[in-house]
Parts: sequence; structure tokens; C-alpha cells
Amino acid sequence: MIKYRLVCKKCNLSFDSWFASSKEYEKLKYKKFLNCHNCNSNKVEKSLMAPKLINKNKSEKIEKSLKYKKINEKIQKYQKFIKENFDYVGENFSYEARSLHYNQKQNKKKGIYGSASLNEIKELKDEGIDTEMIPWIEDKNN
Repeated sequence: MIKYRLVCKKCNLSFDSWFASSKEYEKLKYKKFLNCHNCNSNKVEKSLMAPKLINKNKSEKIEKSLKYKKINEKIQKYQKFIKENFDYVGENFSYEARSLHYNQKQNKKKGIYGSASLNEIKELKDEGIDTEMIPWIEDKNN
């Protein structure tokens, strides 16, 4: 299929039309089957038209952007839940996690969240302290 911009030489109306091929356009033109929708003249000619190129990279970028947006929204939902249901301990996460684990007499009902290095997380897990690591997105609205 090919799309041409057609112009009526009588009334200067410009319109688009689809053809099976450029040969099909020529055949219809020769048989005078092409006419203007406005004045019914058969003096219709092709005009210059910029080709539409499909940019695969652009569509891939849009798709990746949509995936990123969905992931970002999911992370923000997790963060909201964590902020509402856990206590923030900042850089003291390792210390506070050990304190909760080994001093169970505190009966602390809320969990904690904060920052820890990969090495600190590994050490906590080696000690049998249940920890999870999630990506954290800074809130840019504040």
C-alpha cells in the first residue's frame, strides 16, 4: 500500500488517498477514475509528500519508558507502604536490626527500614537476621 497526497488542479483541494501500488495509481489516473471530492473534476495530480519512516528506536524508547514508569509506580507503592508501617532508622539499620533480633524482650511491633551496605546486609543474613533490599526512589515532590 502507498499513500499519496493528491491535489485538484481545478479547485486546489488537497487530500490523501491510498493505492495498492504506484502502478495502480497510474492505471486509475489513465482510466480517469480519480476525481476531486469537492468539484468532481478528474484533473487530480500527485503532489510532493514527505515519506513517513518508522523509527524503531523511538518506539522501543517509548515502550521502555512505559515499562520504566510502571516499575517506578510499583516501587513508589512499596515505599509508601514501608513508610506507613515501619520505623525509619537511617544509617543505623544494621545496629537496629541486630538490636531487634537479639533483644527480643523489647517486643517491638513495627519493623524498621533504613540504609545499609551490601556487606552489612550479607553479615545480617549470615547471622540469621531476615533482611530485604529494595530499590529506593527519592521523592522529588518535597
